[in-house]
Amino acid sequence: MVSVNSTMLELGTEAPDFELPDATGTIWRRDDFADASALLVAFICNHCPYVKHIGRELGLLTQRWMQQGVAAVGINSNDIEGYPDDAPDKMVRTARQYGWDFPYLVDEDQSVAHAFRAACTPDFFLFDRDRHLFYRGQFDESRPRNDVAITGRDLNEAVRAALAGDAPPNDQWPSIGCNIKWKAGNEPDYFG
Repeated sequence: MVSVNSTMLELGTEAPDFELPDATGTIWRRDDFADASALLVAFICNHCPYVKHIGRELGLLTQRWMQQGVAAVGINSNDIEGYPDDAPDKMVRTARQYGWDFPYLVDEDQSVAHAFRAACTPDFFLFDRDRHLFYRGQFDESRPRNDVAITGRDLNEAVRAALAGDAPPNDQWPSIGCNIKWKAGNEPDYFG
């Protein structure tokens, strides 16, 4: 299991546009969520142990946040030819297993991952009502095999602050997870 940290995109960055299909072929765009009080974009996948570790709690929390007016979307940017466990037909089963009621999208050409400077799974980006980056980083301090309870505390606190109109949290820690599985020749130049 190769782990990497998120790139910690600069706060205040405008949410990149995206237009991606879900596993059934339905196209979703950033503007489909224009009326939401906040937008959570999570780079996730099916096979990553870090995503599996938080999968159920992510489902429970996003269900609660969506009831409060937050839009959530999951994006799978992994190379599905090299990693067939992340194929769209398996995405449907994974979403059902964890209670992910948000759109789970396929970034087949990996252009959206590049636009967000995404690095790992999971990698979280929370945008405020005006679609400026409010939080980026970890779900919480729990990791596979570290015996820390899975709570979603860091991301949950950020969501609460965004909905309340408060300032972004001062302490924002990088997410850590499996590196995005880039297609040959498509590796980003933003590491280093």
